[in-house]
Amino acid sequence: MPTAHPGPSPEFAATYRDMMLDGLQREMETTKRVIAAIPDTQRTYRPDPKARTAWALAWHIASVDAQFLEEIAEGEFHMDPRYKDEPKTVADMVAWYDQHFTRSIAKVRAMSGEQLVKMIDFYGAFKLPAFAYLGFVNNHSIHHRGELATYLRPMGSKVPAIYGPSADEEWKAA
Repeated sequence: MPTAHPGPSPEFAATYRDMMLDGLQREMETTKRVIAAIPDTQRTYRPDPKARTAWALAWHIASVDAQFLEEIAEGEFHMDPRYKDEPKTVADMVAWYDQHFTRSIAKVRAMSGEQLVKMIDFYGAFKLPAFAYLGFVNNHSIHHRGELATYLRPMGSKVPAIYGPSADEEWKAA
């Protein structure tokens, strides 16, 4: 008779969490630069009637990423948006994202190994240990950031270097 796999240890989950949060903080800096490149006069730009506006997409990235991290820390996901008061300007959006995403990262970083391996239901679709959802946050943010980056040139802006140089900005190694 096969034995059940015991699952990830709390120590593994904490190490994975630390690695993912370090990466998320680096990605946040790039995402802030992409959001900052939205011209305030072009916030309503959308490449297609089915697409979100640049502003709606930026708010989606900022608010959902912060909410997702907070819900990981709380051990429960909620479909309703947590944040309803959108910032007024692009600069305010960048500052809002920096403040809320940083605060949310701190909440996840404070979780114990036991909290990180606790199973969390994701809207009835699946159940994973809390730490596993950090990959979802990463993928969500990068996916939508890439989408937003494709809006920038048609809006008359410049695309910042992301994982290397862009035609608009040299890449500066850290």
